Amino acid sequence: EFFVKGDNVWFSEVSPRPHDTGLVTLMSQNLSEFSLHARAILGLPIPVIRQPRPTASCVLLVNGNSRQMRFDGVAEALAEPDTDFRLFAKPEVVGQRRLGVALAQDDSVEAARAKARAVIAKINVML
Repeated sequence: EFFVKGDNVWFSEVSPRPHDTGLVTLMSQNLSEFSLHARAILGLPIPVIRQPRPTASCVLLVNGNSRQMRFDGVAEALAEPDTDFRLFAKPEVVGQRRLGVALAQDDSVEAARAKARAVIAKINVML
């Protein structure tokens, strides 16, 4: 988050890279947050951004402590039509941590959200 009003600047986090919450843009539009970031840094033009279908994401959030995580249900999650599942390569969990994200498209935002939640529900994380 980064806000500018007049000469005042407020931020809670600044990073020189796209944030993982922008992963939804890999499916939601023709130019992802990552592509837009690269174009902005390189001074390249940004054409019209199109959003073909309503898209949503749902995070895989885990609580616990482990350096030896195992995941079940990934194949089932990846089999869902009009979805994608991205597993982050985190080496450990200490407390609460985002370990992945499901992306889904459907005819409405509500249906896409439900589909993304259903993908996450198929994943079982063993700590």
